[in-house]
Formats: sequence, C-alpha cells, structure tokens
Amino acid sequence: SSIADALRLQLTASSVQVMEAPARAEAVLEALTDAREKSVVASTSAGQVREAELRVRLRFRVATAAGRLLLAADELLLTRDMSYSETSALAKAQEESLLYRAMEDDIVAQVLRRLAAITRV
Repeated sequence: SSIADALRLQLTASSVQVMEAPARAEAVLEALTDAREKSVVASTSAGQVREAELRVRLRFRVATAAGRLLLAADELLLTRDMSYSETSALAKAQEESLLYRAMEDDIVAQVLRRLAAITRV
C-alpha cells in the first residue's frame, strides 16, 4: 500500500535498516488493517452527492521476532470532509487524491513517532 511504501521510505531515510525477513528483525511492524474509505455525507433531493467524508485507517502492532509485543494493537483514523460537484468532477478527483495522500503522510508521521517512543527492554 502507499502507507507501507511511505513508511519504508521514511524508515530507510532515518538510518533504520528495513528487512524483508521478520525473523532477523529487532522489531516487526505488522499492519492489521490498512484502508481508504469514502462515504456520502450529504446529497441533494435529486440524489446528487454534495459532500463526502474521506477516511484513512491503519491498525497496527509492533512485536519482536519472537512474538513479544512492544506496542499493542493500535488504530489511527483520519477523516476529511470534501465538497463535491458533478460539474468539476475531474478537479474533485484530484482533490480527493491529494487529501488521501496528506492523510497518509500524517499517519506515517504518527507511526514513526510511536516507533521512536518504544524503549528496548
């Protein structure tokens, strides 16, 4: 997913070695849920969409390779409201894409802060 790609990029940029084999890693970040959602919030009497709510949800946990939890399952959920107009559908599709990307970047930053707070025991 785009969140996994962004996390991998940010971790590598911060001098963390990202490994594909979890058995050799000090910590394993496991995404339990990684989803983009969209729902209609308001519509006209004719059934045309006027406002939508965009959501990005990431549920994850961090454990050692042996399975000891370092960070219990946690969920990050971001939402944004977006107005919609059929006359500018292409521009709204681009706006939606930008909103999703911004929310995913925010989630990546939150995950990195939580990973940094984990202390070795």
